[in-house]
Order: sequence, then structure tokens, then C-alpha cells
Amino acid sequence: MSSQEIPEENLPAEQDPAHGAVEGAGDPFADPGLPAHQPRIQDIDERAADRSERAVAFMFTLSMLATVGFIASYVIFPVDKIVYIFPFGNVSALNFSLGLTLGVALFAIGAGAVHWARTLMSDVEVADERHAISAEPEVKAKVLADFAAGAQESAFGRRKLIRNTMFGALALVPLAGVVLLRDLGPLPEKKLRSTMWAKGKQLVNMNTMEPLRPEDVVVGSLTFAMPEGLEEDAEDFQKQIAKAALMIVRIEPDNIKDKREREWAHEGIVAYSKICTHVGCPISLYEQQTHHVLCPCHQSTFDLSDGARVIFGPAGHALPQLRISVNSEGNLEALGDFEEPVGPAFWERG
Repeated sequence: MSSQEIPEENLPAEQDPAHGAVEGAGDPFADPGLPAHQPRIQDIDERAADRSERAVAFMFTLSMLATVGFIASYVIFPVDKIVYIFPFGNVSALNFSLGLTLGVALFAIGAGAVHWARTLMSDVEVADERHAISAEPEVKAKVLADFAAGAQESAFGRRKLIRNTMFGALALVPLAGVVLLRDLGPLPEKKLRSTMWAKGKQLVNMNTMEPLRPEDVVVGSLTFAMPEGLEEDAEDFQKQIAKAALMIVRIEPDNIKDKREREWAHEGIVAYSKICTHVGCPISLYEQQTHHVLCPCHQSTFDLSDGARVIFGPAGHALPQLRISVNSEGNLEALGDFEEPVGPAFWERG
């Protein structure tokens, strides 16, 4: 007998048609072993389904109320208010209320979604054969059909109460994050656009704390000045001097290239902001022959004889110039504030 001719009764069980191998070979998921589906009470009783819908809507509504409470906490409780809450003891009323309301808001959304999925959405388990990453058109059509069927079975369109309250909860929760941004500090408003300099403010030498006179500034020297009336022991001294600090140099008028710079100077004495326009470092290095100043942080270099324009480094724009003159007492004074914000070119320049 040929090796190709094996009696059917001698075939292995997995190859014997009587054992169903051939019948099941084309449909390996014909019996995936899933237990028989047991309908839920909500599947057969519309009143039970309505109760579940109201429960889910209640959770979403609770989330909305908790979010409103989170925002209201910022208005109601001051930062320094301490209250006793058992069993936590003395706690910050603001922090406790923020944590409680935000926790309830997020928990209620999650609990509502879980209850919705377990009681109203379809719970029929479906086994499907894996397919290639690049699906065939008929497979794509099947996925879209399954999605449409799932959307219909979830009752998303029919259960308007759930849908509307879920949208409300999801829309309000992000407002908690917006409120948190307000806690970063007070808004700058126009504080970054102005300094203490104003018309008539005298230039005070930061070393001697005396008003500067034209004869105090000689060619080749670098003098630092601050506005009259700013005291070193003032509470806001650091904030004010960080914007108002000046560099004073004298340049021969014929060596000043920029026309406006020459007009805003007094007998070749020019006043520029000391604050670098890159990241706000104080400029302190001056080269007499070239009239260049160098920021020690990142080597941005400015030409004080040409409108303090940037000639090297990462700084984005020239140093602001302060228009100066001499008052009746013979002291140098400002003729106004800087015409543009000092320091880095952040969004406040817009």
C-alpha cells in the first residue's frame, strides 16, 4: 500500500472529518468559550433603566455643583483662615475646601461613567478574529457598523438626561484648572511697562547716593544711577531698581552715530537701562575705546554709541534709552520714563 493511501479510520483525530476539524477550521471563533449572556434588569425593565439614568445624571450634576464649589472657595475663604475639622485637626479652610470639592467633582464624573457603562451600555461580549493592520474595505465597513451599533446600544442619543448632564460636568471641570492659574499671583497689568522714572526725577549715583552732576561723569567712566526718592531700605527696592537701574557714560558728541541718542543726551552724557534685554541680567562691563557694554551672563554686546543696538549675543533688541537734561540746580534729571519696557522682550511688549 502506498504511503499516500492511508485508510480514513487510521487518520489522527485532529484530521478526521468526524471529529469536526474540517468543519471548525474555517471558523476558529465559532465557540470561543464565552459564558451565555445573562440579561440585566435594565435590559428588560424600562423603569429600572430610567432609575439608572437618573442615578448617572445625579452623579454628573453633583460633579457640576462640586466644580462651582471649587471656584467659590477662592472667593469665600481667605488664604490664612485656619479651621478645626475632625479628625484632621487644624487645617487651611481654603486648601481643605479646594481638595474636597475637586475630589468630589472628579469622582462623580468617574462614578457616573462607570454606572452608565455597567447598567445601560451593552454588556454583550463579542469575540472577533484579529486582522491585519491594513484592514480591508469590508473590515472597515464592519468597524463603522459596530461603532454605530455600540453608540445606539449605549442609548447616548436616546438618554438625553445623561448626555446633557455629562456635557455639563465635563465642561465645568476644566474651569477648576483655569482658577488654579489665578493662584499663581496677581496679574502684572501695566507694571512691566513703566518704571519710577518721570519728568523731573534726578539721577542719583548708586555709590555715593548723591545727585549726579554733568562734571561727575567723565569720558571713559561707567556710572550707575537710580531715580531720586528710591531708598535702599524700602520694601520694594529690589523690584523697583530691577527696572529703573541706569548706566551713565559720556561719549564725545561727534562719536555718537545715532541721531536720537545724541538728542536725548546732555553734552554727550547718555543714560541707558542697565537691564539686559535677553534674560534681565545687570550689565556691568564697559569698553571705553569701542563704547561697547557686555552682559556677563550670556555675552550679549551693545554699542552705546549707536543707540545701544545689539552687535553680538542672544539679546533680541537694543537697550532702552532715558532722555535726560540738567535742572536749575545743575543736577542731571530725567525728562520722562523709558518709551518702551525695559528688560527681556516678553509678551508684555505686545
